[in-house]
Amino acid sequence: MTENEIRGSFINCSKGEAKRLAVPRDLDSRPWEDLDFLGWRDPTAHERAYLVVERGDGPVGVALRLTASANGARRALCSVCVTSRQGPGVALMVAPRTGKAGREGNTVGLHMCSDFACSLYVRGMKRPEPGGRFEESLTVEEKVKRLEENLHGFLDRLTA
Repeated sequence: MTENEIRGSFINCSKGEAKRLAVPRDLDSRPWEDLDFLGWRDPTAHERAYLVVERGDGPVGVALRLTASANGARRALCSVCVTSRQGPGVALMVAPRTGKAGREGNTVGLHMCSDFACSLYVRGMKRPEPGGRFEESLTVEEKVKRLEENLHGFLDRLTA
């Protein structure tokens, strides 16, 4: 995915906002074959984050705002990869809806790993702290499919 493709994919912000957002500089070194989406936090405004998901008709980008995270000893569950994380490992990410609903201030939210490593967690390439993954009988392929369905469901709610 190129920087121009990423900037042109955003559906819930203006073209000017998409042009100004900070795209990661390490796109060439990302393990694309193991990633189901591209996610990153804005290095200058830590409450802003971005998510780009490949769909049948091309990439779909979403501007997000981190509104809360679990704190202290409390665990939270990522609704994308179903990984339980300690403290700030899972954040509530909120996205303005598209169209008139978004202009009226309506949002859609989901709890997601704040490091955007969901793809690596379901593949066992990155491990959360102890107790972070439930024992499941699903294969890696089934976990990846669930992750994709969860992401697509979020995007469907965002555009409904």
